[in-house]
Amino acid sequence: MVAGDWYRYRVSPELVAMTAATQACCREINETYASDPERALLLMRDLLGSMGDAVQFRPPFYADYGSRLHIGDRSFLNADFLALGGGEITIGKDVLIGPSARLYTPNHPMDPDQRREGYERVLPVRIEDNVWLGGSVVVCPGVTIGESAVVGAGSVVTRDVPAGAFVAGNPARVIRPVAGEPGVR
Repeated sequence: MVAGDWYRYRVSPELVAMTAATQACCREINETYASDPERALLLMRDLLGSMGDAVQFRPPFYADYGSRLHIGDRSFLNADFLALGGGEITIGKDVLIGPSARLYTPNHPMDPDQRREGYERVLPVRIEDNVWLGGSVVVCPGVTIGESAVVGAGSVVTRDVPAGAFVAGNPARVIRPVAGEPGVR
């Protein structure tokens, strides 16, 4: 899985156990948040591969493999965040992620026999610094979203997004550059 090769998740007791442990930790984080947000952040820091300073989130938060998720300084994950699959997910610094965002790393074969046999592989997702993902954005396996890009609400990102671009739609496409927005200082 880590090498990006095809593997069989459903027949791997080790991978099933890893996701079960991560899911249990996510439940604890989400339940703890209401009474003790600082403790919830400490639990999240212990779960993740890395977490920068001043990261904020709103529950519920969900990840399949916490050690494969990296979040940079001052980034914000809004409610109902989902990081799915065992692929590496890197979220840069100063990233804003809207509610119900979905970051997917697993991919399944097109061949129906191979799918039935349970094969999948993961591809990394990379969100560079100062990106804003609107609400209900889906980022597909293998995608990189370039620095300072903006992804419109409800978009499905199936390919790399250039730095400084505003993209939207399904599939997401470049609408215009984000630089020089009038009236914003």
